[in-house]
Amino acid sequence: MPGALHGVKIIDLTRVLAGPFCTMILGDLGAEVIKIESINNGDETRGWGPPFVEDESAYYLCANRNKQGITLNLKSEQGKEILRKLISDADVVVQNFKPGTLAKLGFSYEEMKAIKEDIILASISGFGSQGPNSSLPGYDYIIQAMSGLMSITGEKEAEPTKVGVAISDVLTGLFTCIGILASLQHRNRTGECQEVDISLFDSQLAALVNVASNYLCSGMIPERMGNYHPNIVPYQVFSTSDGELVIAVGNDEQFKRFAQLIEEPTLLDEKYKTNTSRLQYRKQIEQLIQNKLKMKSKNEWKERLDQHGIPNGPIYNVSEALQSEQAKSRDMVLDVKHPLIKDLKLVGSPLKLSKTPIEVLRHPPLHGEHTEEVMSKLGYSRIEIEEMKLNKTI
Repeated sequence: MPGALHGVKIIDLTRVLAGPFCTMILGDLGAEVIKIESINNGDETRGWGPPFVEDESAYYLCANRNKQGITLNLKSEQGKEILRKLISDADVVVQNFKPGTLAKLGFSYEEMKAIKEDIILASISGFGSQGPNSSLPGYDYIIQAMSGLMSITGEKEAEPTKVGVAISDVLTGLFTCIGILASLQHRNRTGECQEVDISLFDSQLAALVNVASNYLCSGMIPERMGNYHPNIVPYQVFSTSDGELVIAVGNDEQFKRFAQLIEEPTLLDEKYKTNTSRLQYRKQIEQLIQNKLKMKSKNEWKERLDQHGIPNGPIYNVSEALQSEQAKSRDMVLDVKHPLIKDLKLVGSPLKLSKTPIEVLRHPPLHGEHTEEVMSKLGYSRIEIEEMKLNKTI
């Protein structure tokens, strides 16, 4: 069964994480993705290790499946001509050069539209195409700092802390993917192409969601709260007799059932009845709950909480999460065939589509693995391809 985006052709000029993550999703959905890398070292993440597996970095492998990989010298005239040919047969170009770089190479959006009238250009950058920071490079860590995310992450008395993954990159990749899909739909409906301008900074600001809204509505600057929630009680980590357990009581009815379950009648007092009132008594409620939870193991509590519909979960490490029965049942760890790596495992896609299921048809490409194949499809002869190698065009 062809994928949902079968027939859509993507030229991928991105590297590191936000862009490659976006184009990998498009590839997972069935689009044809051609990843273009420099002829020397290629995507920076190829060198971001250890760990390496057969000289392929785990970082690179995480965001580049379902793509063809070619190398191209975009500073050479012949390299530019090859890119023009690729664009002429494409639907979308995705790039994450610093703003203005593509235009200097002769590939502004107007110049791309002269090559292919209905081409869609999706541009990813640290701060977008406008504003005082538009010329600055954008790295996830910097964005976490400047977006306010670090200011609310970590314990109250400790230093600001970054999230354990490059979350700003991941969110930006998702927003870019949404923008591309919306642009394809708009083009299908009207015939009009458009440019998609997505920045890490904007994406992370948008992802502050309720925290940003709290500030905009109250004027109060959010602070770090560690594992507490600014708007809900109890919604935090508790210690059991043998480890930690997260309990997230989302409404007043759940709280009533929870109080009865742990056999703490004090929690049924009128002053604890609503979430709004519970926020005023956070410390007292925490202590009452903690005293009860220390009496049983986390597995005992989880079984009882699950039976009574109280949201909860143990704090797994990465190995426990990936090896859990839930992850296995959802095919969230995949075995992927690779020409060099004997036992390559990749994280699966969370997209579960009933009619057009996600398939991994291509391993993350080796550096320049499909260059000759793609050049041949563009009409270049064997002799011309060898000459381009000698000229360091490819």
